[in-house]
Amino acid sequence: MCDIFVKADPALYQAKARSLRLHGVVTSIRLEQLFWQVLQEVAERDGMNTNQLIAKLHDELIAYRGQIENFSSFLRVCCLRYLSLMADGDVPRDKQLPLSALHNNQNTQPQIAAKTSAYLL
Repeated sequence: MCDIFVKADPALYQAKARSLRLHGVVTSIRLEQLFWQVLQEVAERDGMNTNQLIAKLHDELIAYRGQIENFSSFLRVCCLRYLSLMADGDVPRDKQLPLSALHNNQNTQPQIAAKTSAYLL
């Protein structure tokens, strides 16, 4: 069973820090390379670069929660949710389709929201 995990390319779990600006403030985020790759894929689906996506997620999280406890962990969870929702068929595998279209689709919102706490059980 562990072969599928332990034989992964070590480059995927190598941590890498990146600097970016959030509202003019330079900050650094440290994530494993695999998470950077997923964030890049998500960003490209909506015509953004990774820094633009991270700034957008930061702003949306502040607007929704009012504060951020651990933004790096939040980004990791975003990546895992994206991959999980795509594996379940709730996010189209066609990477040409923007994720913003799902946000505006009233039919998919309840179905995706229902899975929000499924992993907490």
